[in-house]
Amino acid sequence: MSDESRSTPAQTSVAAVIPAAGRGVRLGPGAPKALRALSGTPMLIHAVRALAASRHVALVVVVAPPDGAAEVKSLLDAHALPDRTDFLVVPGGESRQESVRLGLEALPPQYGIVLVHDAARPLVPVDTVDAVVEAVRDGAPAVVPALPLADTVKEVAPAAEAGEPEPVVATPERSRLRAVQTPQGFDRATLVRAHESVTENVTDDASMVEQLGLPVVAVPGHEEAFKVTRPLDLVLAEAVLARRRLNDGF
Repeated sequence: MSDESRSTPAQTSVAAVIPAAGRGVRLGPGAPKALRALSGTPMLIHAVRALAASRHVALVVVVAPPDGAAEVKSLLDAHALPDRTDFLVVPGGESRQESVRLGLEALPPQYGIVLVHDAARPLVPVDTVDAVVEAVRDGAPAVVPALPLADTVKEVAPAAEAGEPEPVVATPERSRLRAVQTPQGFDRATLVRAHESVTENVTDDASMVEQLGLPVVAVPGHEEAFKVTRPLDLVLAEAVLARRRLNDGF
């Protein structure tokens, strides 16, 4: 492709990939975490609606459990979703990294900006989604929403034996630390390259781009974009939804 015909992020459409193939063991036995109900609606549907609420997002790709694509497609069909957004369901892989890669491979060529979002962050506000997209459009190859830490963080060494106290070895400077959320946003070519070449020390998609030696920037995250992983998180998520209904008619 010539330089003249190559699209820039500002000229391309935005797609979101939501890997939803995990089992969510920390929430206990039962349905996969993404299909757990939150105020009577599966968390996955809340997450899809949250991404589709952005005026930038034209396509949402849901990466389903390998044997559950039909079930997830039926789920999407059964819930009201924005008409202006397209939706696609593809089967995922055995790992989150493989599922994101399969979601990327399913994207039509016109989508030059890709968001990767955790299905377990069902309440991310649209302003956060928009801020990530706009930072990619402004030229950043990778963008993460992030929050300052409220707690002091300690680095510890392994305990001598299981159950023993862990020795503290350092106290990182809290002002320079951030808790990273999703959606994370990427120039598509950058994310594809990362998935083709990075296989180790993967903590999130942005960490893969870091290993390429490319810059990753942070924009302000939001306290309501927390990850639902424990039963207590479900209680908090229900409270957030109840407040939204009361205040905004959500």
